[in-house]
Amino acid sequence: MNEDLICPYCKDKNIIYDTSTGDVICSSCGLVIEHHLIDQGAEWRAFNTEEKDRKSRVGAPTTLTIHDKGLSTIIDWRDKDAQGKKLSPKRRAEASRLRKWQLRMRVHSSIDRNLAYAMNELDRLASQIDISKQIKETSALIYRRAIERNLIRGRSIESMMAASIYTACRIRKIPITIDELSMNSRIDKKELGRCYRLLLWELGIKIPSRSPKNFVSRFVSELCLSSNTQRRALIILNKARKIGLIGGKDPSGMAAASIYVAAIQEGEKRTQREIASIAKITEVTVRNRYKELINKLNLKVSI
Repeated sequence: MNEDLICPYCKDKNIIYDTSTGDVICSSCGLVIEHHLIDQGAEWRAFNTEEKDRKSRVGAPTTLTIHDKGLSTIIDWRDKDAQGKKLSPKRRAEASRLRKWQLRMRVHSSIDRNLAYAMNELDRLASQIDISKQIKETSALIYRRAIERNLIRGRSIESMMAASIYTACRIRKIPITIDELSMNSRIDKKELGRCYRLLLWELGIKIPSRSPKNFVSRFVSELCLSSNTQRRALIILNKARKIGLIGGKDPSGMAAASIYVAAIQEGEKRTQREIASIAKITEVTVRNRYKELINKLNLKVSI
């Protein structure tokens, strides 16, 4: 039910939906606001996941990560009928012919062929950089919008898909750098940045500013540090933000330096080379940010 629904008579928001009669009733004055509503749910009940899957009579939900959104059908490669019996040689030949034409008809236009190749590239990159299903859906949506605006013409599918993934990660505040994505996508960093800026400009996408806090949990887990070190690193970043030390600095560099300081204070020291390798930055960056933190915040560190 809509939480903003208000009774037109007494203006009360305490609305009840009666599932047995399909009526929407105000609990204060008893006014029937709507009646005989259609129940969109299933007519059966299920009490666990297995029972729900067994009773369900629908296929997989639609998804943007498939070029046809999962709406097309596929003829099974097993040559068996509805009863599980093997088909005769004549029927097998017919099924093979139908299967071949069905696959051809699934991708019949240039846009479908483009999307089919792009979604395969999306699956490959998603498995390499380990992104979630939500990020894949957002990336596919951005790429489809780029196709509608005719931004793909004259540019490689790989670079535009990699730029779409990077844009989705930035929107969802996922800690990933353009260098990491460039290395996994085999796309030049400059080309990837160019396509990323094109998507932002042409599609009017607003990107939230990156915070060093988004990188802390990832770097801490990869360095096998404790939760106390992570908590202390976040405290250091909060203090640095209050005095304006974070502005204009690379977020991954600030996160790496705060972890370096916190690890020393918690007795879990890691070398600057180890932290720089995880953060994909240079040791000089870690050292410079580290000096700024201990000097500006007056931190006591015993190396």
